[in-house]
Amino acid sequence: MTAPASAREALALVTDDFTELPAVEGPSAGDGPIGWPGYDRTRAAAAARSGETESVVCGTGTVGGTRTVLVSFEFGFLGGSIGEGAGARVAAAHAHARTHRLPVTVLLATGGSRMHEGMRALVQLQRLAGESALTRAAGLPQLAVLRDPTTGGGWATLGAGSDVVLALPDAQVGFAGSRVRPPDADPAAYTAASQLAHGHVDAVVPAGELRGVLGRWLSLLTRPARGPVPPPYALGATAPAASGREAVARARRPERPRADRYLAEVFTERAELSGDRAGGTDPGTRCGFGRLPDGRTAAYAAQCGTATRPAGFRTAARLVRLADRLGVPVLTLIDTPGAANDAEAERAGAGPAIAELFGAVAEARVPVTALLVGEGGSGGALALAAPGNTWATPDSYFSVIAPELAAAILKRPPEEAAETADRLRLRPQDLVALGVVRGVVGARPTAGPGG
Repeated sequence: MTAPASAREALALVTDDFTELPAVEGPSAGDGPIGWPGYDRTRAAAAARSGETESVVCGTGTVGGTRTVLVSFEFGFLGGSIGEGAGARVAAAHAHARTHRLPVTVLLATGGSRMHEGMRALVQLQRLAGESALTRAAGLPQLAVLRDPTTGGGWATLGAGSDVVLALPDAQVGFAGSRVRPPDADPAAYTAASQLAHGHVDAVVPAGELRGVLGRWLSLLTRPARGPVPPPYALGATAPAASGREAVARARRPERPRADRYLAEVFTERAELSGDRAGGTDPGTRCGFGRLPDGRTAAYAAQCGTATRPAGFRTAARLVRLADRLGVPVLTLIDTPGAANDAEAERAGAGPAIAELFGAVAEARVPVTALLVGEGGSGGALALAAPGNTWATPDSYFSVIAPELAAAILKRPPEEAAETADRLRLRPQDLVALGVVRGVVGARPTAGPGG
């Protein structure tokens, strides 16, 4: 299936029952707010070519069983540019979404602000950002689909400002359009694939799969679970560790169950966020929303056993804040030897990133449940812990720092690391006694003869 070329082709790609909202026109008439010579004729010609009276088409439609407000850009109308008329229509669409408690989905294809209206066009970006902020404050999700091209202020407001950002393959995406970039700029930087690799887009989705993916996201973001997520059952060892050194050895076994197994056990369906929106991704961190067996949604942030990068902490903070705004409970899975401590991690802001996640968890109004499933190394692990609602599996440990590093700090020889592990009281049962975790989870009960 080819990428949609027009606003209505994009709408047909995702819904079969689009209902257009009454057209709202901006205050401009004649040659527009700055009297651009021939602007009225230019608009008339654009309308004749595209079949639309403005650069956006707004309405409602059902995508994958969820009703949503849809804003689709018509690139054939003056390059999908944003002027007063487009601003008025998008503002009205957001107001409709808030009145009827509907998510907003934007199908973007724009070259940015409309030159013919000068600064009156540019200030529409503030208007769009303001409408988006009101919709955000109302607890309604906003999703964007980036078509080709998505550049300028449209990308910097309706695109990058959305909660979930999807892109079609080969879409040109960037703040700088093709005519205003430095002549030696690498064109690969202005693509959907590059934006995904650098943490600014959540997924690149083929046109033929867009309806299903968008429908899954809309469903997950609008059906929150009630109350805290119960801690998952243990999937590995169930007997208590006899010593600290044994607890550490268990948690470091390569065959120990990792986050992916726990997520597969908890959720029947998942959709993942990608990237910290600050230029980074961390493949060792999983963040997203999942469907529980009862059909409701919980969010998750999970470490996968590697040292967590600054981008991983920022992505987790992004997840927690989004879930909090949408009223979705959160499950975190803790499993890291610690925060990445190389020079690149420091340059990327390891400390500020961890602080951001600590703050997001502390400020969350939705219930957060944490389960320690492996290594709990220092503050890089504690950042995902839920104060008062953290649990542990039998094959895990939590420590102020890894035993080897603790021995080094205490100026003890490396061979004393095992003894140090014993002294740190890092076993799951020790953590319960210390009041650090609520309890140690067991295996899923097996059904009896009559069950």
